[in-house]
Amino acid sequence: MKIIVLGAGQVGSSVAEVLAKEANDITVVDTDAKKLQDLQDRMDIRTVQGQAAHPEVLERAGGEDADMIIAVTNQDEINMVACQVAYTLFHTPTKIARVRGVEFLSYPQLFTQEALPVDVLISPEQLVTDYVQRLIEYPGALQVLDFADGRVQLVAVRAYYGGPLVGHELKTLRERMPGIDTRVAAIFRRGMPILPEGDTIIEVDDEVFFIAAKRHIRVVMKELRRLDRPCKRIIIAGGGNIGMRLAKALEFNYQVKLIDHNPVRSKNISEQLEKTIVLFGDAADEELLQEENIEHTDVFCAVTNDDEANILSAMLAKRLGARKVMALINRAAYVDLVQSGIIDIAISPQQASIGSLLAHVRRGDVTAVHSLRRGAAEAIEAVAHGDVNSSKVVGRAIEDIALPKGTTIGAIVRDKEVVIAHHDTVIESDDHVILFVVDKKRIPEVERLFQVGFTFI
Repeated sequence: MKIIVLGAGQVGSSVAEVLAKEANDITVVDTDAKKLQDLQDRMDIRTVQGQAAHPEVLERAGGEDADMIIAVTNQDEINMVACQVAYTLFHTPTKIARVRGVEFLSYPQLFTQEALPVDVLISPEQLVTDYVQRLIEYPGALQVLDFADGRVQLVAVRAYYGGPLVGHELKTLRERMPGIDTRVAAIFRRGMPILPEGDTIIEVDDEVFFIAAKRHIRVVMKELRRLDRPCKRIIIAGGGNIGMRLAKALEFNYQVKLIDHNPVRSKNISEQLEKTIVLFGDAADEELLQEENIEHTDVFCAVTNDDEANILSAMLAKRLGARKVMALINRAAYVDLVQSGIIDIAISPQQASIGSLLAHVRRGDVTAVHSLRRGAAEAIEAVAHGDVNSSKVVGRAIEDIALPKGTTIGAIVRDKEVVIAHHDTVIESDDHVILFVVDKKRIPEVERLFQVGFTFI
């Protein structure tokens, strides 16, 4: 697929890197020659220097025969105009734009083919807000991902010493929870994937990914680890786009405090939020944190635009007694370094955003993609089409499907009903099939499974 990425910032460079590894023809456009050179030194892509929304620049980037434009510069207006230019001049089939401003997102009628022809809107800030909100809703989870409009969830937890299932075989899970169906999709042990079988024994510190209907998630979590008490008190460090959205999303269900170092912004935020207590100060100020009873805080979430400030304030909050700390980290190299230490969860905006983009790049009818374990693995929701003659999956039991190595089918959503996958489950046409792929190199094989053959009319 020929894809033009507009913007070589954190999101744009991450997107380009992921897509280039999947044998796509990638061109990156940016005004900063140094950023473009750095990208070319690291990966096999084309680059074009210039203003992303200018017709001549898009033409040089190959707009005439591009399959997709992904506009992720740091300016909403440039992203929207670039999509308009691509549509008007080149009839580009798929146009994706990063739009952060609530003042635009509040008017969905703007984004139609007759007005601003943007096919897919991406707001990394909203994706991160939703991601953090789910983690707060399920204390103890490392990752919580939605499929089939939230009916099914994939949850990652770390198995703790003394957890009910630790030391037992996976097949005992069903005996321990009569009437509750779940499937362990993958286990990562000391960073390496293990394909779960019935006789697999859960060990301490295993990272366990399980899938279940949303209503059963808490019960299954209880079997894998001691269930943390619900969150009540939350402190957010940073009053930018993410901090503001997060406070607004949480303030009616939790006791929320927000700390920001900018006096003008702090005042503006306090006027826009209804129940959140807004504090002017430095989130890495030990005295301030102690005054705000950090030792009784359930979640401290650092979401400023400075990685180092987020890491330091989260580490300090943990040392002072916060139960769980999260830090927003843009630099991919920092994420693994940090999460294995004092900080409980490192939040990567790029990983949160990349899944939304990948769903539109995947071949076959793919409705959702989630990037897992910093991009090493992937969870996919694909729709099965065709019949037993034209499809490699429809009309077949899961045990008879030639799944690529390291791939498991976790669940199926059929007419709004959640069916947890077992070896004898038969896939029907129009089923939403949720797969877990531990080796991303196998993605093309998975895509081919869900492509309909020429015999299907």
